[in-house]
Amino acid sequence: MQNLPSVHPFVSSDRLPLQCIIPPYMIEAMARSGDPALRRRAVCSLACAAAVHAVRDLSQKMPGMMAVPSPTGRRHRLIYDAKKRDELPGKLVRSEGQKPRKDVAVNEAYDHSGATFDFFHELFGRNSLDDAGMSLISSVHVGEVDDRGRYVPMDNAYWDGSQMAYGDGDGVVFTRFTKSLDVVGHELAHGVQAFTSNLLYRGQSGALNEHFADVFGVLVRQWKEGVEAEQASWLVGADVLVPAETRRGIRDMEHPGTAFVDDPVLGTDPQPAHMDQIYSGAADRGGVHINSGIPNRAFVLAAKSLGGKAWEKAGRIWYDAMLQLSHTSDFKDCARITAQIAADRFGPAEKKSITAAWKQVGIK
Repeated sequence: MQNLPSVHPFVSSDRLPLQCIIPPYMIEAMARSGDPALRRRAVCSLACAAAVHAVRDLSQKMPGMMAVPSPTGRRHRLIYDAKKRDELPGKLVRSEGQKPRKDVAVNEAYDHSGATFDFFHELFGRNSLDDAGMSLISSVHVGEVDDRGRYVPMDNAYWDGSQMAYGDGDGVVFTRFTKSLDVVGHELAHGVQAFTSNLLYRGQSGALNEHFADVFGVLVRQWKEGVEAEQASWLVGADVLVPAETRRGIRDMEHPGTAFVDDPVLGTDPQPAHMDQIYSGAADRGGVHINSGIPNRAFVLAAKSLGGKAWEKAGRIWYDAMLQLSHTSDFKDCARITAQIAADRFGPAEKKSITAAWKQVGIK
């Protein structure tokens, strides 16, 4: 894979939300759609991104600068209603311990952020994203009103360095983004990533940043469902897609490049599954969403080889690796460190499984 197709003239990959669940190549495909409504929604996603782009770049240089500490030092969720605007956070509508609201998006953001907190706390002893009790802040119903007074919902969800933001989806390609536990887990895992190795969001280090978010987003869901690696789904974001024969998810960790194929709006998933096909262009910040397919497949192969529930061994190894990687680590660094952790924590058989998994995607 050398280059992606040219994009819509009004769409710039670098303006897309940093650390968002919908990659730029999907938004760009929507911006080329023959449906004017879908084009407007793609532009809305860009507009929402522009407001927080500089803040997110700065937050990666200074992680935690906008972290809001929990008043109790324990799990603390705050859910806001953006009221169909992109001015965050919006109006506070539900706080930790309060009863469910009538708004399903509010309750999903509350429940899924709680499940993600519990996952990291119970399995790894981590106290919120920063390991210091950071409040989990979410805004739902993020979008904008166009010049004709029509609500244009954001087709995305993103982490901006201090909080989560969720769009309602267009109802044609995407539904509401709070619906999917693995989407919420993915975005909050970006927060954990920011307070650990804080991988530079460009090139292979950026692809690892997206990779770790996919890994832990999917593991949160599998943990909640109690399923083993062999029987589990490895699709990311299946719940936020409007069903169609040509699309199954945003990404397929086990089989990169197959999440959507010949879709009339989205085209075909460009993710490579092997280093022989790695994207080397400048789009998508050097392929952060594209090339994450390579380590994603390595993780699934490792988890299935290790057996049992993926969070017990593979997840433990990858969590420890996330703590040890540096700001500019690449795929080979991740392969080396995960293999060493497997040997140190579990033994030679587990190291062999990890090494073999990386080798199958072209990384020795």
